[in-house]
Amino acid sequence: MKAPIIFAAVAGILVLVFGIYMIDVDQTQETRLPDVDVSVEGGQLPEFNAEVGDIEAGTEEVTVTVPTIDIQSPEEDANNDG
Repeated sequence: MKAPIIFAAVAGILVLVFGIYMIDVDQTQETRLPDVDVSVEGGQLPEFNAEVGDIEAGTEEVTVTVPTIDIQSPEEDANNDG
């Protein structure tokens, strides 16, 4: 019962660490609040440059050998024994 909670917590931590690793945000301009007088000048929002990680995805065709499994129910075992 606790295993799914632990798995979800570990998955959440991994997503958080991956997000922090893949994004680098640098502030390139400071914030300036508007001047408040009788006439109001517009303010200025800060500017940011963000460098994000690059993910390349592709496809590859692979042949996988799947084992065959013979399953017998307890009734079949009893019929084979007697």
